[in-house]
Amino acid sequence: MKGVGGFYTVDDGAGILWECRLRGRFRREKQDVLPGDLVLFDLVDETAQKGVVEEILPRKNRLVRPTVANVDQSLVVMAADYPQPDLWLLDRLLLMILAEEIEPLLCWNKEDLAGIGELNEYQKPYEAAGVNQLVTCALSGLGVSQLGEKLAGRTTVLAGPSGVGKSSLLNQIEPDILLKTGEVSDKLGRGRHTTRHVEWIPLTQGGWVADTPGFSQLVMPETISSADLALYYSEFEPFLENCRFRSCIHEQEEDCGISQAVREGLVDEGRYQRYLVFLRELKEREKRY
Repeated sequence: MKGVGGFYTVDDGAGILWECRLRGRFRREKQDVLPGDLVLFDLVDETAQKGVVEEILPRKNRLVRPTVANVDQSLVVMAADYPQPDLWLLDRLLLMILAEEIEPLLCWNKEDLAGIGELNEYQKPYEAAGVNQLVTCALSGLGVSQLGEKLAGRTTVLAGPSGVGKSSLLNQIEPDILLKTGEVSDKLGRGRHTTRHVEWIPLTQGGWVADTPGFSQLVMPETISSADLALYYSEFEPFLENCRFRSCIHEQEEDCGISQAVREGLVDEGRYQRYLVFLRELKEREKRY
């Protein structure tokens, strides 16, 4: 469920939590143990509920930041305002999630701070990209019950910058959790970190949610190359057949169906411009290696 200071909290499936250490070979082999890992452990002190991890079972997936394993879906939370949505970070997060074949769910929180038209403008490009979305307000409770239904029975990792209300939403869904929440810094325009480590939290209605520390920068996933970056942009798909060249990466090629769709307003220009920056980043990485 979590790991802090060399101690790992393990749920045994019957609701009993065990404080475990790792066998020395894990440290020697520098094998990491992630929240969400399925493990086998031996009992050391049954009365004190202490044990030792003997084996880490194969993972179906893993995320690097936030660092978790065996995830069904990722709930990406963005504030409608205060802090203003960081669309660069959002698009990087979506790439990271999709690269691990994890289902993204995009939540626009703090609905009360943005006009309806403004919020619709944020949502439209991601509707075209096929991303499931919902709108919430942790303060008023808007959309909280619908969010709870989306989380029920699944393992969900929360992602998004600090100050957008991830912990506040969880506190609304599970009032007994009482996670620390923080205000947005007026000077910096972004949230203060209130979550210090990744921890899986059981939900009353079934399922688990991993609350994660806020962060502001991500590297591109190693599994994505410049040649296949466009595959992660489903809004490009209807226009790929209009590209003159099969190997088109939709940058500067002649008769590119994607750039034509952008000019015609059929593909969001902001998403496309961020795509081009990510593409150049990947090409630079490939030159180095």
